[in-house]
Amino acid sequence: MKLDDLTTPAALIDLTRMQHNISRMQSQVNHLGAKFRPHVKTSKCLEVTAAQIEAGAAGITVSTLKEAEQFFAAGIADIVYAVGIIPSKLKHVHALIQKGCDLKILTDSVTSAQAISEFGLAHGLTFKVLIEIDTDDHRSGIKPESQQLLDVAAALKLPGAQIAGVLTHAGSSYDLNTHDALVSMAEQERSLCVRAANRLRTAGFSCETVSVGSTPTALSAEHLDGVTEVRAGVYVFFDLVMHNVGVCAFDEIALSVLTTVIGHQEEKGWAIVDAGWMAMSRDRGTQKQGTDFGYGLVCQLDGTPLSDFVVTGANQEHGIISSPGHPKIKISQILPIGTQLRILPNHACATGAQFPQYQALDAQGHVQTWDRFYGW
Repeated sequence: MKLDDLTTPAALIDLTRMQHNISRMQSQVNHLGAKFRPHVKTSKCLEVTAAQIEAGAAGITVSTLKEAEQFFAAGIADIVYAVGIIPSKLKHVHALIQKGCDLKILTDSVTSAQAISEFGLAHGLTFKVLIEIDTDDHRSGIKPESQQLLDVAAALKLPGAQIAGVLTHAGSSYDLNTHDALVSMAEQERSLCVRAANRLRTAGFSCETVSVGSTPTALSAEHLDGVTEVRAGVYVFFDLVMHNVGVCAFDEIALSVLTTVIGHQEEKGWAIVDAGWMAMSRDRGTQKQGTDFGYGLVCQLDGTPLSDFVVTGANQEHGIISSPGHPKIKISQILPIGTQLRILPNHACATGAQFPQYQALDAQGHVQTWDRFYGW
């Protein structure tokens, strides 16, 4: 199958770019002496994850138990569920572990830790639990110097639960845009997570795993002393937010939306395409960054950016392409009806989530269809 055979809009993976991204990240982490555990929430796709494992990844990170279930059924057993666990989900976790899944769960509260321990004790099971550490005030987790860290550790009582280690995610790295700032954030992430691990050890608790990671910090870290594993997800595809952060070029963005020009508003300088926000998603992540790409950057069919054309507006099934710097341009002459284009997304995870399948494009122009997981 070729691009011309596809019905648009379609989620397109450029396999050459994807393989480059996988190799780049794996080489970086290997060089720094840690193991790499990719976060598969970005693709939610067996074929993409298989390529990451083939390149050297050890285990995976998931954001839903549905992902854990699907990837375990496909033969991947070493899994971290990197979202804080709630008691109502422990039954599902238990069922996966009983089937042979080496599933680690996450907590950052005494209440949750107690519930995990009690459930494990009642069901003859020892849960492997990572304690989430807040290293950047971004989202959830426990401060490394907090007494709460030791309280949570004390609440994870054998035989119902054991401390598998500590885990952090420097999500605030997405707000940065210089090399020096990214290097500094990577070191902050590393040092504070290692500090939490050392506090646990000094207090007499085990702490085998020290897990850090975000795509920007993973690619910017200069050393990983004390870290055992790195996690990152969006790197596999990259996107315009990551471009603005400064960790990828346009020609490293592997996910795009294939779309077709369906009409014009000539007096406004608009081309109308069949990819609206149902295809691109409503994520406007670049809006608060130095360069706003609207709903996506317009590229030629070979993936080359088309001057300064962006998707400036989006309805449910209609996208509006224009060139903000050239409002009087003869758009119908440049992009006649029937023209196929690729749109690079603001946020690869959000755009991928709009589609049940990817169309994987190889260097010879052949396309394979790859399914994507849904649900929780």
